[in-house]
Amino acid sequence: MHQFVFQQGLSRELHSFPHIIELGAKKNQVIHLNSFPQTTSECIRIYYINEGKFEWRANSEPYILYPGDVSLIMPNENFGSEKGVLEIGSISWIHIKISNLGNNELLKGKWNTLSETESQAISKVLLMNNMPVLSKLTEVGRILRYIHDEIFNQEIGYTTRTNQLIDELFIIITRHLTKQNNRARDFPKVFRQLEQALRQNLSQPWTVEEMAAIAGMGATLFNEKVKNYTGFTPLNYLINIRISEAIKLLKKKDIAITDIALDTGFYSSQHFSTTFKKFTGYTPSEFRKNNLSQD
Repeated sequence: MHQFVFQQGLSRELHSFPHIIELGAKKNQVIHLNSFPQTTSECIRIYYINEGKFEWRANSEPYILYPGDVSLIMPNENFGSEKGVLEIGSISWIHIKISNLGNNELLKGKWNTLSETESQAISKVLLMNNMPVLSKLTEVGRILRYIHDEIFNQEIGYTTRTNQLIDELFIIITRHLTKQNNRARDFPKVFRQLEQALRQNLSQPWTVEEMAAIAGMGATLFNEKVKNYTGFTPLNYLINIRISEAIKLLKKKDIAITDIALDTGFYSSQHFSTTFKKFTGYTPSEFRKNNLSQD
């Protein structure tokens, strides 16, 4: 791939792709000062190492990247070279505009060909990822080359094909993340990590597909694994977690029951009350009253 930089608003090649903020490839043969300073951005930034060794920082942590490695930088994360220079070597990159950081809809848009469930699952995996470097993910380099070729050559159907390739890019990255983070052969460890993720984000309307994505599995296998491991279906297990967290919060008399309901993922106080009584035999108010009277 030859050197190039397409930038939104400056490059006519990106006129049909408002979600692509920047697409580029660079072979650096000389080190220039201030060529790669640490910056933040509101988009998702993906860098692929073609050649060379690069020492970069992501969220103040140092990383060394080699050919085949990928740097995945999420919105508002600080990223760049501590020395402010781009080392000798070759890199490719793409910056993608996000839709909505607050509602787990990073990839929502007319260009996106994923289903709503798939898009939300991928968004949640990306948002919870704390590993900005993905090792030996050569598929990313291949997809970035294909994206460039489609945009540069502009053959029939290139807009659709480019958007499909961007979807493929995020699918490949998400699958790699779940495997790199979990190495899902050890299901008990995977399950503990999943439960931690759920407890930290209980207010989110989790689906089985999203939980399965975190575990690095398909929904069918995930259902089977969870049921064999816990005796519950994934959704019933999730309800158990919600109830256990609600019990902890109900013991704190200064937190309103409505707030507890929403914070633990119930869509209304009535839904919370009905479900809580089904599992404990008490309404939240009765449970709180009995618990406080014992204190």
